[in-house]
Amino acid sequence: MASSNKPGKKAASPKRELSVDEIVENISNAILEHRLVPGTKLGEDRLAAIYGTNRPRIREVLARLSHEQVVELVPQRGAFVAKPTVEQARNVFEARRLIEPGVLERLTQNFDEDKLRGLLEHLGREQEARRTNDKHAVVRLSGEFHTLLAELAGNSLLARSMKELSTLTCLTISLYDAPTANSCRVDEHSAIVEAIRAGDLPLARKLMLRHLQHIEDSLDLNSESEEVDLESVLG
Repeated sequence: MASSNKPGKKAASPKRELSVDEIVENISNAILEHRLVPGTKLGEDRLAAIYGTNRPRIREVLARLSHEQVVELVPQRGAFVAKPTVEQARNVFEARRLIEPGVLERLTQNFDEDKLRGLLEHLGREQEARRTNDKHAVVRLSGEFHTLLAELAGNSLLARSMKELSTLTCLTISLYDAPTANSCRVDEHSAIVEAIRAGDLPLARKLMLRHLQHIEDSLDLNSESEEVDLESVLG
């Protein structure tokens, strides 16, 4: 009996199920890029349908995001994108002012050409995102710059702390409607890199603290975030 399949037409491959790490990264990027705003409800059923997986896997994803302070798990209500209060926002910047000068000190002590190359490549990606007006990428890359500094400094605990603080900063900026393209400028990042490159730790610290103050001062504490559609953002 002849096959009913038409010649030359291949059957569609089944869609690969994403791992927990991949789903965590996908949701984290959506939050970092301000496509998912603070307070957005992350329903298990909806996320399971979006990612073609089961609820136990989604629960594991949400637990990971909660541990990273990106998501808040509220008893009897579910999971929500974290929504920092004004006090928490101020605490984030206070912590960054204490930690990031130490990151710079450690980085300048063991700086080399490979680390410089990594920083310059990142600055290039920031510039390209601005050139193409990719606002989502601008937001994400601006936060990742500070995490990269900590990673290159060579202390895993500092790097983990900076990743969490950078994420909370992105949430704060999203919630309070700061004009991110202006509040985290690539020229400020470039100046910090040049100071590190020159081995001028006092200048690098001064530039970093001024940079953080500039971001904090740009916050609009009276703004409200709007609801978004999960399927359109994550699907």
